[in-house]
Parts: sequence; C-alpha cells; structure tokens
Amino acid sequence: MVINASGNPYTRVEQLSRMSSMDHAADRGEKKELRKEHPSGWLYLTQHDAIPILVDALLDLPPNREFNKTELAEHAGVTRQTVGNYTDLLLEVELIEVVPDTSPRRYRVADSDVVRELFELNSALNNVGSE
Repeated sequence: MVINASGNPYTRVEQLSRMSSMDHAADRGEKKELRKEHPSGWLYLTQHDAIPILVDALLDLPPNREFNKTELAEHAGVTRQTVGNYTDLLLEVELIEVVPDTSPRRYRVADSDVVRELFELNSALNNVGSE
C-alpha cells in the first residue's frame, strides 16, 4: 500500500497518475501490474481470452433466447468446459442470468444495464465509418 502526503492510501487513480510521468520499461511494467491488481470493470471482464468470444456470441442471440452451457459453447465455437469456466463470471457481471426452474440449468442474456450498454457499444462500433 502506498501512502500519500495526507497519510491516506492512494486511490487507484492517484496511483496511476503518480506513475504517468514514469518512462522506463520497469515503470511501465509496474503500471501494468497496478492495473491488474486494481482492474477497471472492462479489464476485469476481458482479462480472460475466451470472454470476448463468449460476449460476441451473446450479442447475436435472439432476444430472450434460452440456452444451456453446451448450446452456448456450440454457438460461440468453444468447448463446453470453456463456457463452464466462465459461467460464474458472466453471471457476476450480469451478462447472463439463470432461467428459474430449469433442469438442466438454462440461461439467457440478462436484462441489465451492463447488457444494454454493451449492445449500445457494439452498435456504435458497427456503425463507425458507415455514416
């Protein structure tokens, strides 16, 4: 923990700001590690290689489409084990939700602010250069 002049721990922003003037490779490495230790929501979600593929697959599912882990894996082009490895993370960040009273367990794209913003971002990115 790094303490500022007031005797309080630096916030993530203060720590990153302090390091912004550092130019050496070792300093860049420290900054990268600091980002990993205190990730933004985006970095927290995308730090795993398979997540962008899974999110992309979720983005092109029809509204309210239910799926199990095997179906999502086939749709995304990954293994069922990969989906299983990241299901808890997708639930935690409210990208998917459990469909109640289903066995085997089924999921759907969540009705959440995260999903709405993700669809907006995806739409904006898809429209770049087309206007």
